[in-house]
Amino acid sequence: MNDIKELKRLASPAPKPQSLAWDGATLWMGSRETHRIYAIDLATWTVGWETAAPSVPWGMTVCAGELRVICGETAEDNRVIRRCVPGKGFDEKFRIPCPDYAGAQLGWDGRRLHVSQWYPKKLLALSPEGKVERVIHVPHGICGQVVVDGVFYLGTTDAEDTNDYFLTRVDPRPATPQIDDLARIPFAARALAYDGNNFWTNHREQNQIVSFARPD
Repeated sequence: MNDIKELKRLASPAPKPQSLAWDGATLWMGSRETHRIYAIDLATWTVGWETAAPSVPWGMTVCAGELRVICGETAEDNRVIRRCVPGKGFDEKFRIPCPDYAGAQLGWDGRRLHVSQWYPKKLLALSPEGKVERVIHVPHGICGQVVVDGVFYLGTTDAEDTNDYFLTRVDPRPATPQIDDLARIPFAARALAYDGNNFWTNHREQNQIVSFARPD
C-alpha cells in the first residue's frame, strides 16, 4: 500500500488541531487545547473568525451552512452534538447526545448526520432526533471522517500510538458496504476534510495541518 501524497504541511493557527471541516470556501478547525473553532482562509492561511466551543471540539462537519460539532461534556467526557453558526457562535439550546455518549468524528451526507465511534469501530447514521438508523462496522478504529459524493472517507488505525494510519473508503450504497484501505497515512492523523480536490487532516502532536492528494 502506498503512502498518501502530501501536498502541503502548514503550521496550525492554534495548538493541537483536532477537528476539521470544509464549507466550500473556508477550512474550519477545532483545537483540542484552546477549545475554540477557527475559520481559516486557505489563500492567506489566516484566521478570519473564531469562537469558543463549550468544551473540546472532537469532531466537526458542515451542515446546511452551519457547523455541527461533537463536544465532550461533563467530567465523564460525554459526547454530544452542538450547533455552531458561523459569525455568531454556539447555540446554547441545541444538544443531541451521541449514541451511548460516544462519538469521535462527524459527517453530513446532505440528509443525515453520521457519527463515528473510534473504539467500537462503527459508523452510525442518525435521524434528526439522534436515533440510530443504520450501523456500519469498520475493520479499524476511526479518527477522521468526511462524506464525498455519498461515500465515506475515513482516517483509521489499528494502533493509535503508532504511525500506521490509513485512508479508508466506505461505500454505503450496496446492501453490504464495500470497504477498502486506499493509502497509508504515515503519522497519527486526526480528522478529515475535503475541499473538492484534495483532503486535509491534522498531525495534531506536531501542531500541523496537512493537505494530501485524493488517491486515484
